[in-house]
Amino acid sequence: MRKLNLFIGALATLFFISCEGPQGPAGFDGFDGAPGQDGADGINILGQVVDIEGTFTIDNDYSIFYEFPQSIEVFETDVVLVYMLWDVTEDGNGESVDIWRLMPQTRIIDQGLLQYNYDYTFFDVNIFLESDFDLATLPAGDTDNQVFRIAVLPAESTTGKLDTSNINSVMAHLGVSEESIQKVTLD
Repeated sequence: MRKLNLFIGALATLFFISCEGPQGPAGFDGFDGAPGQDGADGINILGQVVDIEGTFTIDNDYSIFYEFPQSIEVFETDVVLVYMLWDVTEDGNGESVDIWRLMPQTRIIDQGLLQYNYDYTFFDVNIFLESDFDLATLPAGDTDNQVFRIAVLPAESTTGKLDTSNINSVMAHLGVSEESIQKVTLD
């Protein structure tokens, strides 16, 4: 008898679980609120890339100072990277290809150790030379007409994996093309 009760109970449970009835009526739609005033458009947070060219001299204390113009908005949380144009080579088609290196960069030269370094705020970038010898002994090739590429990465865009040592990867991430880079020569 006990087995029969268990069997009937299982059948009744299976019957109630597997029942499917007609779908009920749809609920009421909610009311739309009163239309509000449109808000001001937000700013478009885009990264910026700019090339600067300058010369390290005793008069500028072997530093190149670049103040961000109004067209480049930098926030305290943004990341500013500086790349140095290290060399220019040719590809298989004879086209020039720039070789960029992420700073700081250290060179071992005859006089000793020379380092190209930088610091930044959200107002400016200061690129400077550091060495363990008198910088006045440097040849013009190490100081004159040096080209640097400054990339401003918004804090919101630095999540995930980004190879910051590769300027092409950074520019692709920011959606910046070589043609759109502003070029500035500093006195």
